[in-house]
Amino acid sequence: MMQLLAMVFSWAMTGRLDPSERPPPPAVTPLEASAVRRWAGPLGLMLATPPLALLAWMITVHFDGSVTDFARSITWERFVALVPGPSVPAVRVLLGWVLFQGLLLKFLPGESFKGPVTPAGNQPEYKLNGVAAWLVTHLALLVGVRLGVLSPRTLWEHFGSLLVTLNLVALALCVFLYWKGLRYPSTTDAVRTDHRLFDFFQGVELHPTLFGMNVKQLVHCRLSMMGWSALVLLFSAYQAELHGGLSRAMTATASLITLYLFKFFVWEAGYFTSLDIMHDRFGYYLCWGLFTWVPAVYALPALSLVERREDLHPVLAFLIVVGGVVSIWVNYAADAQRQRVRATQGNTTVWGQRPEVLPARYTTADGVERENLLLVSGFWGLARHFHYVPELTLAYLWTAPAGFSRALPWFYAVYLTILLVDRARRDDQRCAKKYGPAWEAYCQRVPWKILPGVW
Repeated sequence: MMQLLAMVFSWAMTGRLDPSERPPPPAVTPLEASAVRRWAGPLGLMLATPPLALLAWMITVHFDGSVTDFARSITWERFVALVPGPSVPAVRVLLGWVLFQGLLLKFLPGESFKGPVTPAGNQPEYKLNGVAAWLVTHLALLVGVRLGVLSPRTLWEHFGSLLVTLNLVALALCVFLYWKGLRYPSTTDAVRTDHRLFDFFQGVELHPTLFGMNVKQLVHCRLSMMGWSALVLLFSAYQAELHGGLSRAMTATASLITLYLFKFFVWEAGYFTSLDIMHDRFGYYLCWGLFTWVPAVYALPALSLVERREDLHPVLAFLIVVGGVVSIWVNYAADAQRQRVRATQGNTTVWGQRPEVLPARYTTADGVERENLLLVSGFWGLARHFHYVPELTLAYLWTAPAGFSRALPWFYAVYLTILLVDRARRDDQRCAKKYGPAWEAYCQRVPWKILPGVW
């Protein structure tokens, strides 16, 4: 019996049935970084982001998104009264969502996809059933609302409590993943530095698995991104219930966000080859962010429109939607270009011509030499991270229906701008370290980081 329990535990923690096959605990690696990166930055973010996530909801719902009104009228007593606590409905929603998405990921049919080889020579595996999961999820939500089984009003009334619950659950999961990474890593990619706070923030494991599922895929794609789409749908349903129909503003915002997220699942395999999935470890930065920051901040434009009665002119709403659809197409087309070139080893066309590529050789941590193709034509000849341009354009477009009288609905778009500018910098550093002279040659051919002719 004890041997059977050990096998089950080993499978749950590492994906291996034989406990003796699990990778060894990570050795301590010195961290050569500034004090800001080692502890000041991580500590500041971990202290600031949980209250910021709750404040974003509080100001949007109770102060109509006006930071000025909040600052002028808030008192300590009122603030404490407005802070929600965990509730039974919130716990039920969260548990039901995790179970539902976990079952869809596990049992819906889908092809197996192997991601890029990691620095330690491992190759993560994913299940590609995202489109089917998206369709099943949204159909279930629509039927549930129609039959009265799901209540958009209940979600709205308990959303603050849900954010508090998500905060607590995410922090607990971060602690668990930190412990798991040190004791029961899923692969040899687990890395421990000599700074525990940094390890907790950044994460120890690159691709942790639980119960045979890739935790990054489950949390990032199915719980978080799918949850963002579900929230926007239910906020729209509540507005229709509250006002007897959808405003053009909400229609424009919700349709663009929903279409963008559907595109995300169509392109799910490509997402697994992106640098943030390939290189970012699964600690507080990703885990807490996906669990709590995404529903609290990414859904702000839709959240701010639920109770609004002001509406857009039909022509303006139409132009916003058209601009958003074009941005989604450009974003998808840019990512598809690079993915197609690498999948065919350059034996394809880009904008009707044979692609221009630079071979870039690199060596993994296990000593194996590999090669990637750096695309220097098409969208990737305009800027090294040109795909961020349509993504940022889209974020500003789906926020525009919220108007300019309140600052908070724009928080996501501004935050995304800062995030992507910083990510472009970090991606350049990673690529320079990984590819060496090939990356220098690429930067000479494509000098602009994001916006051609500007930066």
